[in-house]
Amino acid sequence: MDTITNSMGMQFVEIPAGAFMMGGDKVAEQADDNETPCHKVQFENSFHMGVFTVTQAQWMAIFDENPSGFEGPERPVEMVSWQDAQMFIQKLNENENTEHYRLPTEAEWEYAARAGSQSTYCFGNQKNQLGEYAWFRSNSDGKTHPVGQLKPNAWGLYDMHGNVHEWCQDWFDRNYYGVSGKKSPVGPKDGLGKVSRGGDWGSEEWYCRSAIRSLSSPSRRSNRLGFRVVKLI
Repeated sequence: MDTITNSMGMQFVEIPAGAFMMGGDKVAEQADDNETPCHKVQFENSFHMGVFTVTQAQWMAIFDENPSGFEGPERPVEMVSWQDAQMFIQKLNENENTEHYRLPTEAEWEYAARAGSQSTYCFGNQKNQLGEYAWFRSNSDGKTHPVGQLKPNAWGLYDMHGNVHEWCQDWFDRNYYGVSGKKSPVGPKDGLGKVSRGGDWGSEEWYCRSAIRSLSSPSRRSNRLGFRVVKLI
């Protein structure tokens, strides 16, 4: 997969155009209703996805203060709201003289996380392998860890199943999958909160699945919530 690095040292991998089945399998995975129906989504254009979640060092390259609860320059920045993430991205666009950076849509996030798989996790269905790819309740020691320490998925993305939950651009609607568009969906026009995806350092195994989705107020800050960035091509 092709990778690029911006002036801040943020690495991005090209996610190819293509299609996938988005959502969970209610029988095989005991998926929540908000993960069904499983439906086909098509991306006609490729895009670049952050190889890692935004780190504290990258956050502090733009803002003077580090809001994180678990401090460490290569750990993911957390205790940042969806609104805080938007401010970071605005500054990033200004610094890079572009308008191409943003949060991933929920569909982009899951497509990239699955990396061509249709299993419970990007590597298959075997829960006993999760610790090779994700920091979660059983191996995290109750804290975040520096990004990129475990195995990446097949498209070269790290920590998609755990370390911190990741903000997405979309509003959350638990029934959206039933009416979602088939091509590059961007989510509903409004909702009760913003989507976050992936597991985190405190998640149980089942909450680290590729299809898991949750919501939070766009103003919420938590030491379990961070983000990664998309760059449009």
